[in-house]
Amino acid sequence: MGEVFLGIDVGSVTTKLAVVDRSGQRIASLYCRTAGRPVEAVQQGLREIRAALPADAYVAGVATTGSGRQLAGAIVGADLIKNEITAHAVAAVHLVPDVHTVIDIGGQDSKLILLEDGIVVDFAMNSVCAAGTGSFLEQQANRLGISIEELARRALHSEHPVRIAGRCTVFAESDMVHKQQMGHPLDDILYGLCQALVRNYLNNLALGKNLQPPIVFQGGVAANTGVVRAFREALGTEVIVPPYHEVMGALGAALLVREWADGRTTRFRGFDAALAEYRTTSFECRACPNLCEIVQIRVDGQVVARWGGRCERWEVV
Repeated sequence: MGEVFLGIDVGSVTTKLAVVDRSGQRIASLYCRTAGRPVEAVQQGLREIRAALPADAYVAGVATTGSGRQLAGAIVGADLIKNEITAHAVAAVHLVPDVHTVIDIGGQDSKLILLEDGIVVDFAMNSVCAAGTGSFLEQQANRLGISIEELARRALHSEHPVRIAGRCTVFAESDMVHKQQMGHPLDDILYGLCQALVRNYLNNLALGKNLQPPIVFQGGVAANTGVVRAFREALGTEVIVPPYHEVMGALGAALLVREWADGRTTRFRGFDAALAEYRTTSFECRACPNLCEIVQIRVDGQVVARWGGRCERWEVV
């Protein structure tokens, strides 16, 4: 097998890992819940991905991305720490080379990326309003006592969807109850919910932007066929759901570190990082009026990384 490259994407809801070989071919990937414990999620991911790799695979580079990228980078000894926009764009271009628009919806945030000739020319992110994310659908599915898979399946059967007020999760739930009390079929209500998510996304992130095909839809919510249908109808064009859509951030990170490696020596701590003890603390820097909160992580009692300042005073241990 030889050299392989590992990408780790730590989000607020899920943690993803992906491994590619020298040619950029995906070798292994996994998708698991962060469950409010990112350190444990990364360590569990390392154990599982190690078991999925051939015995002769050698990790020649590691990159992290996602909202927990700094923490994950400190845990594994990352060679690169990249933002989500870059990682998701790289993965999309790798799988769909002529992509112009990337729609990415995760558990608690959403992104829109516009590209020309494989280069990001514009983007927008939303991590404030839950009504345009996967948690919006999951919350309503839980209230109705059905799985998110059943919600997607039943939404496809809708022939006369009802309009759900989706600008806010509170209003959406109230409107859904009202529509149920009026006697609308549940299938039509569920597809109306998918349409509400799509309207919210397009109104918040795509307003005033020109979404040109090919359009790629990625992230965990891309597995929801009801939302895919709603995007296709709203945009009036084909929406491509690529393979490995749920781990695109990790895949992009792996591809980025593959390019970085090129003879360099990796800082990867090895899979034994899954066994080490980590502790995160923070303190307030009083070197200037900014009073930055500095986060530091200790591995087996030794400080290995600090971040959070506006300057580089604490960045290098």
